[in-house]
Amino acid sequence: DYYFRVCFLDPFQGTVMASYALESGAKTAAVITQLGDDYSSGLGNFFLKAFEEKGGTIVAEEQFQTNQTDFKAILTNVKAANPDFIFAPSSIATAPLLIKQARELGITAPIAAGDTWENQSIIDNAGADAEGVAFSTFFDENDTSNTVAADFVKGFKEYLKANPDSLSKNGGEGVAAVSALGYDAYMVAVEAIKAAGSTDTTAIRDALTKVSYAGVTGAVTFDENGDAKKDMAYIKTIKDGKFQFLKTVKVG
Repeated sequence: DYYFRVCFLDPFQGTVMASYALESGAKTAAVITQLGDDYSSGLGNFFLKAFEEKGGTIVAEEQFQTNQTDFKAILTNVKAANPDFIFAPSSIATAPLLIKQARELGITAPIAAGDTWENQSIIDNAGADAEGVAFSTFFDENDTSNTVAADFVKGFKEYLKANPDSLSKNGGEGVAAVSALGYDAYMVAVEAIKAAGSTDTTAIRDALTKVSYAGVTGAVTFDENGDAKKDMAYIKTIKDGKFQFLKTVKVG
């Protein structure tokens, strides 16, 4: 009863990526997931359901085993289905292998996944084959449409520059999605304390259920489970060996 979170959940993330695929012109898609992995299979299923509900056609569904390193068999099936788009939510370790082997087989369709793919090791290990890969995430500092976010980025970078130890721990001046989410979580708690007019834990918990906050990562309100009701996600792509902000996608 006392758990709340400000990040979006995988049902939403799957819908966002289905919307992105369709907005990109894809009419058909393949889904590749890891057997027995709740994150991979869950996110893949949410994408599949949303893609079909929005008018797309799933032409291939493939699964692989945990610790599998050779994906040529399932990728051959995907190639034969000739999808416009490939959604392959998987671990950081698996991603470069899938990407490279897909390109080696001559598969040219865009490859996409969820927030776990925002990791430099994918670029380092997949090299040029990672070019064009897309994924959803919680925040990107280069989106200038949200003034709250712009103010946060400015203030956070000023703080980092003034604190060498924090700058080192942060790994540079980049603003990670988790930093933005952490700020929103803190500010949501502040709003709840103000609304409660008290530091009593039960009063704060009750106030959190009614909080409506315009945050760095978008508007935050909570459902009956304490999960954030989000309407927006950020899409990033890999271009010239770097992560680059592409667009935001809203789901009503």
